[in-house]
Amino acid sequence: MNGLTRREREITDMNKILEILDKAKVLHLGLVDGDEPYVVPMNYGYTWENDKLTLYLHGARRGRKLDVIRANNKVFFEMECDIVPFEGEVACKYGITYASIMGRGKAEISEDPEEKMKALSVLMKTQTGKDFEFNEKLVSVVAVIKIEVSDFTTKHRPGPTK
Repeated sequence: MNGLTRREREITDMNKILEILDKAKVLHLGLVDGDEPYVVPMNYGYTWENDKLTLYLHGARRGRKLDVIRANNKVFFEMECDIVPFEGEVACKYGITYASIMGRGKAEISEDPEEKMKALSVLMKTQTGKDFEFNEKLVSVVAVIKIEVSDFTTKHRPGPTK
């Protein structure tokens, strides 16, 4: 995918990429609902195994998001952290520092209780840094979305040099 226009801002260091995944707590999930874009902010969990990023989301068992995924499972996502506004001497020198990840993949709605328990444990570890256990009763009341990420880019927008 690598559509970065500012290549000098690209992050390729895996430790920095994992740091962004740990720090950013909200993922903006982009879906295509018929001919309309639909974006929803969500908490997420992730795994990085065998050079592959997998994202896990959860929510209600019914609703627009799940209906859209069932009709078209292609997704795009974005997340950011380290957001700090800065000023400049003129309007075009104002800006915001950030680190971000953008990517695409295919979403699937998990029905397997074991996979849902694992996914929710991963999500809670990402969000809180703590380990949680789930049982079949707990996972039966939520939907779990698994995104196999096909490709992504990471970027850092630094502040101005003084």
